[in-house]
Amino acid sequence: MDVFEAIETRRSVKYYEPEHRLTEEELRRLVSAAMLAPSSFNIQNWQFVVCTDREVQTALCDASWNQVQVRDCAATIIIAGDLEAHNRHDRFLRFAPEQVRTMFEGFVSGIYEGKATMLRDEACRSVGLAGMNLMLAARAMGYDSCPMIGYDPAKVTTILGLPPHCPPLLMVTVGKAAQPARPRLGVLHFEDCVSVDRYGERTWSGAAAPDEPDA
Repeated sequence: MDVFEAIETRRSVKYYEPEHRLTEEELRRLVSAAMLAPSSFNIQNWQFVVCTDREVQTALCDASWNQVQVRDCAATIIIAGDLEAHNRHDRFLRFAPEQVRTMFEGFVSGIYEGKATMLRDEACRSVGLAGMNLMLAARAMGYDSCPMIGYDPAKVTTILGLPPHCPPLLMVTVGKAAQPARPRLGVLHFEDCVSVDRYGERTWSGAAAPDEPDA
């Protein structure tokens, strides 16, 4: 399956075959693909908690307003943002030349230190990119997934024992679909959301955009 097919066939699946499990090798492959996502300055400001224990998944299901995909999927993966990653230079510069390490150590910390909103925004960007990698990798391996924000972050933090600097920003369920995804509600027409060079310039040809998206 090439990347375009994975993108086109990835859907948010809500029902999984609860008896199907992923092997450790498959889980490592999935998360390793997620970890190849880009992050600013390569700080890799994320932490992954891979949950396959049914007791833990059931607790997470309760914290997710009883959305059954959290309990029944093969793996419930929480991607937390690491709001202190920018200060742990040895973590992301360990293979850098000494000159680069010296430059980055002060520079990166200086950009983010004391800027809580920027740190949170940066973590959200990194976690989103990693989550997309994860879901496309799952699709390429023949599995389905569902990205989720419908959970109580405080309860998830308690269940998983996350430290204060690692808020749970995204939950992704992965497994074998028991039911196909619902039909798409309506993908926007290209001209509804793409501008060329300046906002509002909707086409390359100069023609007016159609009033309604294609069926």
